[in-house]
Amino acid sequence: MTLKNLFLQGIFPFDGAGLEKPVPIHSQLSHYVPDGVINQTLYFRGGNSSPELVTVVLMRDGIPMRYFPIGAKSDVHVPLRVVEDIEGGSLIELLLLADKGVGGYLVVDLGMVEH
Repeated sequence: MTLKNLFLQGIFPFDGAGLEKPVPIHSQLSHYVPDGVINQTLYFRGGNSSPELVTVVLMRDGIPMRYFPIGAKSDVHVPLRVVEDIEGGSLIELLLLADKGVGGYLVVDLGMVEH
């Protein structure tokens, strides 16, 4: 079995659009799991430069899987340790929930492995 490490990561500016609906952070924070492959999330790390709480939402095919709240000017590390398999043909995305008018920079790092 061949394992392939994948990371959705980077530092991105953001402007909050409200807490009602998650919005894309950046196009680099999405990944299509190829058919015939199993994806497993290993960890999420995030940092928030804004003075308000924000939440990163891990989505699978448009449905929220996990919520990662990141405190004001704070960070979070969540070991996921292969919580569940994500089947091939799925779209994984990281989206943002933040109050309107809240802005800053978001640091995200979602570690995954595919086999």
